[in-house]
Amino acid sequence: MSWVDKLNAYVARSAVGRWFRLEGSGAPVERTGSKFSIELRAGLTIFIAMSYIISTNALILTDSGGTCDCDREEFGATCENDPAYTTCLQRMKLDMITATCAISCMACILMGVLANLPIALAPGMGLNAYFAYTVVGFHGTGKISYENALAAVCIEGIIFFVLSVLGIRQWFARLIPASLKTATGTGIGIYLAFIGLQSSAGIGLITANSSTLVELGGCPPEFRDENNVCTAHHMEGGPMWLGVLGLMLVGTMLLYRLKGAILIGILFIAIISWPRPTPVTYFPYTQAGDEAFAFFKKVVTFHPIKDTLARFHWDLTTGDFWIALITFLYVDILDCTGTMFSMAKFGGYMDERTQDFEGSSMAFLVDSVSITIGSVFGSSPVTAFIESGAGIAEGGRTGITTIVTGIMFFIALFFAPIFASFPPWATGPALIVVGSMMMQGVTQINWHYVGDALPAFITIILIPFGYSIGYGLIAGIGSFVFINTLVFIILKLSRGRIAPPNFDERDDWIGFVTQGGLKQNIPS
Repeated sequence: MSWVDKLNAYVARSAVGRWFRLEGSGAPVERTGSKFSIELRAGLTIFIAMSYIISTNALILTDSGGTCDCDREEFGATCENDPAYTTCLQRMKLDMITATCAISCMACILMGVLANLPIALAPGMGLNAYFAYTVVGFHGTGKISYENALAAVCIEGIIFFVLSVLGIRQWFARLIPASLKTATGTGIGIYLAFIGLQSSAGIGLITANSSTLVELGGCPPEFRDENNVCTAHHMEGGPMWLGVLGLMLVGTMLLYRLKGAILIGILFIAIISWPRPTPVTYFPYTQAGDEAFAFFKKVVTFHPIKDTLARFHWDLTTGDFWIALITFLYVDILDCTGTMFSMAKFGGYMDERTQDFEGSSMAFLVDSVSITIGSVFGSSPVTAFIESGAGIAEGGRTGITTIVTGIMFFIALFFAPIFASFPPWATGPALIVVGSMMMQGVTQINWHYVGDALPAFITIILIPFGYSIGYGLIAGIGSFVFINTLVFIILKLSRGRIAPPNFDERDDWIGFVTQGGLKQNIPS
């Protein structure tokens, strides 16, 4: 028995092992295949896969202008010519790096300890862009202020908490037909792969095109215009080919079932990309590259939050405030619900009878509390991250995985220059690989009955193409309700004489609602 096996056995027999239900712990319901060493590796994999959020979230929220302001009559609507405003934005960016690490750390540890799930939380991509560019507007040019938008996020978290305590949020999630839950997981897999193929968080193989929306790009960054369209040298970018190499290496290692394949692949490509005088460097000799390299060289640094802590403005009288709040609510509840259920199914936690997963109530409570705490730090809504699939693919099965991810975010508070410098072409291959793994569930969809198959297909394609889990799920639920309600009405009006030829092949959603697991879980 190796020292790793001895460590796994020791932890499993301890109080920690019983709390997290590690295999061999003697807990009433053990998590099959869960071992302490694997959980550590899985947590580190999730962190590295989503570490881009540290710098990306900071950049996006800084574009809102935050608490910074200027004389807009003198310097223009966006204040870009005001040196004092620029200095304030630099301080705001550092505030947001600290805030992102802090809230991600707290949310992940809470999820791990209380819900015992390997699902990581952090400020959500998409929601942060809506917060910065639509609600507050670029450099504060929107209809409500940054402080007022934070109040909306805080209220959203409180509403979610009440809904979770009453069981309404869980009950709503269980109402979603099983075929759409499965389709959501498949759609998220394609969504992950699509992100991994792009340049913002991936290898850069796919870029924008004004005619066809997307195209094979792969050009060096200096040959992309302001819309990210390749103007020349397609498929000649060194970083893109390095990302492809990473994808092939990870795939080969997984083929041989090498432990830590995804993590090894990410680290290998990142280390190659850090030296400057190479065609694949993450720090080119440009102004942005020089600034990024100067930050990278600091290695250890800590910046306390100075301008964004608890900066609320409680003006609830404007229509724009309520539009923002309602949008945060419905997008976040569907986005987070879809992600959590898909990760639970991917990890094997889903109860097919009740269409629920172990720890769902506590997971939703943690999510709601994290949203409110995040608003205190000055952040947009926190949500479950689909990159959690990378850790589940590595074998993560318990909350220890997310606790490790949270600890890494805590360490990143002091080593942000390192963790914010993982190139997108290093993490992109991991997203593509996990996306391929999440496609397995597509065979479980009822493709024989159009009333189940078409809504599922609409969900699958609109999640990546609409660039939103929430909107894809809305489209799937809407089409499912319309088609099957119309069939039900025709069936009743014809007294059962007019029915689809293969009506008996449908998923019995009504039977599940009235007789199955849902009935036993309706909140009292």
